[in-house]
Amino acid sequence: MSPTVHRDGPYRFYFFSSDRNEPAHVHVDRDECSAKFWLNPVSLVYNLGYSEFEARLIQRIVEENRVRFVAAWNRHFRT
Repeated sequence: MSPTVHRDGPYRFYFFSSDRNEPAHVHVDRDECSAKFWLNPVSLVYNLGYSEFEARLIQRIVEENRVRFVAAWNRHFRT
């Protein structure tokens, strides 16, 4: 299962239930592009297909929603 925690324009922010043993993070997809960001602190783990400009834009969205994303992570994994 991969619960969606946020949508912003064309971007879907989610995490995989199988990611339990990793630090809190969020995946972001649009079309065929994908990225992963750690949440504490926010930093890009990988970027598959986004331009540098778009990756920075997405990182700002993650930073603005970090508290919500961490809360959703903790609820989902009950940590």
